[in-house]
Amino acid sequence: MTTNDPVPGFHVQAGKAADGPYAVDISPERAGWGYSSLRILELPPGGSHSLATGDSEWILLPLSGGCTVIAEGESFELHGRENVFSGVSDFVYLPRDSHAQIASGAGGRFALTGARCERRLPARYGPASAVPVELRGSGNCSRQVNNFGAAGVFECDKLIAVEVLTPGGNWSSYPPHKHDQCRPGEESELEEIYYFEIAEAHGNEGIGYQRVSPSGHGRGTDVLAEVRSGDTVLIPDGWHGPSIAAPGHDMYYLNVMAGPEEERAWLICDHPDHGWIRSTWPDQPVDPRLPLYQAPDQAPDQASEQAPGQGPDSASAGDPR
Repeated sequence: MTTNDPVPGFHVQAGKAADGPYAVDISPERAGWGYSSLRILELPPGGSHSLATGDSEWILLPLSGGCTVIAEGESFELHGRENVFSGVSDFVYLPRDSHAQIASGAGGRFALTGARCERRLPARYGPASAVPVELRGSGNCSRQVNNFGAAGVFECDKLIAVEVLTPGGNWSSYPPHKHDQCRPGEESELEEIYYFEIAEAHGNEGIGYQRVSPSGHGRGTDVLAEVRSGDTVLIPDGWHGPSIAAPGHDMYYLNVMAGPEEERAWLICDHPDHGWIRSTWPDQPVDPRLPLYQAPDQAPDQASEQAPGQGPDSASAGDPR
């Protein structure tokens, strides 16, 4: 059964946004905003699913397993991966106003990251080897970012999507930051979804924590959530971060962003009380556990830690994700 009922609050626990074949189904209507979407599709061995893209563009990203995607008269074979902690995945872009058939011989779980858009771009394949793997921060703020759908990396009309991996005990999405105002050249207006998976250890389920605090704009989003695998956090506005991984349990989250602005860019503003932490990073080594893995045939990049709005690539170099 399909539902357009709003999701319950900003922290959506696993199962609370399930709908039909989707373990998670967050549409703009259910989130109460204009652009960003996320679906988590679960297919059994030999399973298939038909997708109508409607008014949104989508990137289909394997979380576990591989699949075949037929769209726009082409067939795309996605090798996928064992799980989100085992390696970078290939992916496929699906344009708006299209249909796709997704099939998986061995079964798997697949993220559909979406954004309402105007332009209709071609369907195309994204190889794992082309995904920039970036290390951000240092010390216990070290984390890994897989920039598969970042602005300036892979062309979309509105959609921005990346993966973040945080070793157990570390903080990411720090310093707290926001992107809830249109300030040309300084800050973008972007709705955001965080989807979490937490690595098990010694047979035990892991946990993490996510903070969002009011910025004085928008809805006044205020969240302090204990997150587990399959949870999502919706961020229409506000300072978000830190995302904290409990010791012993690595944390993964998938970020999906989109907004109303013509320029597809990641421009953020650090929280004025916490941005100073960046100045301490050059004196600390990156966590030696990173990278957890890297794209095939690529070495990870050590990100520049400039302040937001500085440098030739400030949309990514200043992002604290």
